[in-house]
Amino acid sequence: MIVQEVINYLEELAPIAYAEDFDNVGLLLGNKNAQVSGILVTLDTLETVVDEAIAQNCNLIVSFHPIVFKGLKKITGKTYVERTVLKAIKNDIAIYAVHTALDNALKGVNDIICNTLGLSNKKILIPQKGTIKKLTTYIPSANAQALRAQLFKAGAGNIGNYDNCSFNSEGVGTYRGNENSNPILGKKGEEHQECETQISVTFNKHIESKLLNTLFKYHPYEEVAFEVTSLDNYNQNIGIGMIGELESKQETEVFLNFVKQKMNVSCIKHSKLIKDKISKVAVLGGSGSFAISAAKASGADVFITSDLKYHDFFSAENDIILADIGHYESEQFTKNFLVDYLSKKITNFAVVLSTTNTNPVKYL
Repeated sequence: MIVQEVINYLEELAPIAYAEDFDNVGLLLGNKNAQVSGILVTLDTLETVVDEAIAQNCNLIVSFHPIVFKGLKKITGKTYVERTVLKAIKNDIAIYAVHTALDNALKGVNDIICNTLGLSNKKILIPQKGTIKKLTTYIPSANAQALRAQLFKAGAGNIGNYDNCSFNSEGVGTYRGNENSNPILGKKGEEHQECETQISVTFNKHIESKLLNTLFKYHPYEEVAFEVTSLDNYNQNIGIGMIGELESKQETEVFLNFVKQKMNVSCIKHSKLIKDKISKVAVLGGSGSFAISAAKASGADVFITSDLKYHDFFSAENDIILADIGHYESEQFTKNFLVDYLSKKITNFAVVLSTTNTNPVKYL
């Protein structure tokens, strides 16, 4: 297996097309065509993690956080980032980071938190905008059903809980080929009229290349007429944060102690406990202060996230309980999830879970 094959599996789960613009995801170091001897999965890539990869004979590190976040102008070993990069390069170890691509995935970081807390009726807290596109094409009516089937097979036409979705209208197409043409229907130099079906299907933007290749492969015309447009619709299956519901209401302090136990945290910073019981819960792994207003608008009783500053807690405004469980703590189960996922996809060698605790925050 080569590095690119592992990347393909990771991007089935978390396409990098949906990572945040500020982020640095994907293959950060290494040759995508290199043979993989082993995979080490970690939350953060540090020097000690590279040492662990060497000891485990793993030449690919799959990391949640990217070790290279901003551009490096020098690699002299002065900083922990430079030292980590140097050690990885010297030992021919590739590094791939998923970060906000997995944050925004439906089965990603926030789904892991929801499942850990036993939440149901889960929905994306802040759905992404501009990730849905529409393909429209025109094809002889006799060929329409076969092309639709191939477009659906390629991943088009999925809307919420429905698949094979399309809109079709009948009409007459006209064309005339020049002396260099080779028309499938009609003759070159003569105007031709053909009963055609207009097919329109929506699709997620990360499959655009695959979808167009399918269109060109199965469309009978020498020149394929098509249009691709971007839609402003929010994507209910892609986005940051998640909302879910408890099976039954819990007293607030009981619930927060339950969170401490399930998320393996020693303490929770929180705003005023304004609600007696908790039913609806919003979660966002990592830094989540930007989503406080969305959590309030969702009607959640509590918002579980991390990295809240002093003034962020004032934003609760007696509408919601804000609970900061710690950055590392909110994302700690991600590496276990990735190991389980990759182990099901890759069976010819072991996917290794890093045992290095990379949490830089300590408590007395």
